[in-house]
Amino acid sequence: METAVIRDTPNLSRQIRFHDSDGKIWFEEQRVLLLQLGALADFRKEQIETLGLERAKGFFMRLGYSLGKKDAQLALKLAESDDATTLLRTGFNLHALKGMVRIEECTLQLGEGHFYAEYRLHDSYEAEMFRGELGMLDEPVCWSLMGHASAYTSALLGREILFKEVTCRGCGDDQCLFVGRPAEEWDDADVYRGYFSSDRIIEELYELQSQISVLRHKIDSESTLGNFRGQSPAYQQVCKLAHKAAPGKVTVLLLGETGVGKELVARGIHQASERADEPFIAVNCAAIPPDLIESELFGVERGAYTGATQSRAGKFERANGGTIFLDEVIELTPRAQATLLRVLQESELERVGDTATRKIDIRVVAATNESLEQAVEEGRFRADLFYRLNVYPINIPPLRERREDISLLVEHFMEKYQAFYNKRVAGLSDMAIRAMSNYEWPGNVRELENVIERGLILTEQNEPISAHALFPTLELDSSQTVSSQGHLVDNRTPEAETDNTSDWISEALAECGSMEAIENKVIEHALDQANGNVSEAARALGISRPTLAYRIKKLDQSL
Repeated sequence: METAVIRDTPNLSRQIRFHDSDGKIWFEEQRVLLLQLGALADFRKEQIETLGLERAKGFFMRLGYSLGKKDAQLALKLAESDDATTLLRTGFNLHALKGMVRIEECTLQLGEGHFYAEYRLHDSYEAEMFRGELGMLDEPVCWSLMGHASAYTSALLGREILFKEVTCRGCGDDQCLFVGRPAEEWDDADVYRGYFSSDRIIEELYELQSQISVLRHKIDSESTLGNFRGQSPAYQQVCKLAHKAAPGKVTVLLLGETGVGKELVARGIHQASERADEPFIAVNCAAIPPDLIESELFGVERGAYTGATQSRAGKFERANGGTIFLDEVIELTPRAQATLLRVLQESELERVGDTATRKIDIRVVAATNESLEQAVEEGRFRADLFYRLNVYPINIPPLRERREDISLLVEHFMEKYQAFYNKRVAGLSDMAIRAMSNYEWPGNVRELENVIERGLILTEQNEPISAHALFPTLELDSSQTVSSQGHLVDNRTPEAETDNTSDWISEALAECGSMEAIENKVIEHALDQANGNVSEAARALGISRPTLAYRIKKLDQSL
């Protein structure tokens, strides 16, 4: 195959003029720019990450197409001949002068109604970008050069010519090779026409935003619950149960330790119900003095007792039409329990000191961190009221059983308190993240919120929150971590133990026979210790959950 190196002509080189006085560079009558390849590579990377590979490819092919049309106009003006071959070579000279690529003509067939060309590209700036900074792809990457060649040739010949890159150094080939033919001779011409056509994505973005809003609403209504935050399977189960209960009037009993978010779940049930526009009244039964609890809940008539100087509606009347949340319901006095039972049975109440009954339409959500069943057995709680409240129980697991939610909660509380204190910090330090992951969180979500607030207060602006800021009583160093019980553990190996290292390794090899078998034993042991909880076993092994899941799958396949 004969090849021809396309060389510059003095007539082109003389068109480049540098005007230092006004900081401009001219190529004939067109202003041009000198740009660093590294900056262009950064821009291309951003486009790929923002728009995706296909849209970025189209963007740069259209850029080359636009340049090709302008270069065709310039070539017709500067060329020393109207011969088509000369004009084509002039265009590729323009490319070389701009530092984009050096073209070697392998084949050029021009005839009546016929066109076929092959060009070898040397030092393509686009291929160099991907080989040096962006990383090689699985397809040709000289996008703007393809667009330029197609537009330039089409403009000069007066017919649609498409160039395709059949091999490319940017995807691992030995050379960049362009092949040009009339558009009708390519089976995928419409695909390339699509790349060269203007791609207005704003309308598509609006449509996608609309679809996302609809989907987000559906997802929010199924897998989220108000301000109750999380992503773990346990969290999803609570949301599922709450949403199933929300549409009706069924009495819900929330069970769980202090600080797990029972009130947030109660509010979420209210907001997901048809009563969302009606009042939500939260009552901490443990905070009301026993002798006032009936009047606070059910109201009081003037003169009912000393100090009752006026009639007053109670919490239940104020919540009429909506939802009342009775936290620590186990603290109700026997009389209040009896009155609550009547309210649940008859949907009516009497104020303290009154003889008239008042009808109410109310939804009751109760909560306790103690066992009501045990309280019934001990005589501290009415059995009939327990059965009325226990129609639809929802158990909210403690934070230590849904550790996957910690990162999401940390992010939520960080945003909340950074806005509250008008202060920005650089996240959590690696040691702080490790400490929070190992801590047992006896105070659950409430304790986590307090720890984040304290850490943010103690941390300087734009600095990461340290483990010491989160746990001031702990003295962490590089050899210490927080145990699962929240205590410090010294990771330095005692000298007495180091002497036995070779012994247990020898025993493991003798028993298992191979490294793979030892690894399988370790995985099985970690799963047994974690009672089958893959996330907890992964933390114990010091690897990610997906890594452990993959190894478990391999283990199952080998059995």
